[in-house]
Amino acid sequence: MNTGRTIFAQLMDLVPLPEFRRCVERYRGDYKSQSFSALDQFLCLAFAQLTYRQSLRDIEACLRVQRAKLYHMGIRGRVSRSTLAYANEHRNWRIFGDFAQGLIRTARELYRDDEPLGIEFADTVYAFDSTTIDLCLKLFPWAQFRRHKSAVKLHTLLDVRAPIPASVYVTGGQVHDVNILDQVVFEPGRFTCSIAATWTSRGSTL
Repeated sequence: MNTGRTIFAQLMDLVPLPEFRRCVERYRGDYKSQSFSALDQFLCLAFAQLTYRQSLRDIEACLRVQRAKLYHMGIRGRVSRSTLAYANEHRNWRIFGDFAQGLIRTARELYRDDEPLGIEFADTVYAFDSTTIDLCLKLFPWAQFRRHKSAVKLHTLLDVRAPIPASVYVTGGQVHDVNILDQVVFEPGRFTCSIAATWTSRGSTL
């Protein structure tokens, strides 16, 4: 029987937790939170992502069945659906947004030269595209897309050299990519290509 550290704990060793704690302090993420910290929430969500959990009930069942191992995974709080739901609803999402941006910057530097493009560019190349995620109209009436269904759209700015998302914008399903271009921050000397609209621009000219 394996008595060593879990694979999840070893993966989390690669996560820069000091940077995460700075994000928590920036937005007072643990204010009045004694039993379920922002780190507990992050670790639960990371576990859910890595193991393809599909609901809060699924996360709760998988983690609580091995309750003795939670401490060694870094989770100190009690995992339950109600606790996760409350944390997801009330804790400032910018904690995870800022932390994600830091991880993206690190990953882009690590993988920048791994994938040859087949053509030489002196500057960074971005691809901009979107995908629509269908939702149940009854459960998500705020995201109504068609008469009988709801949807959200993920607009992604992809660093082609990495390839890693540089930015992701979430909108209603009816929002076209052209309407998101005004929100994209163009870096000087960078090329950006919109796949859906076959639109190209040089960042330094905007």
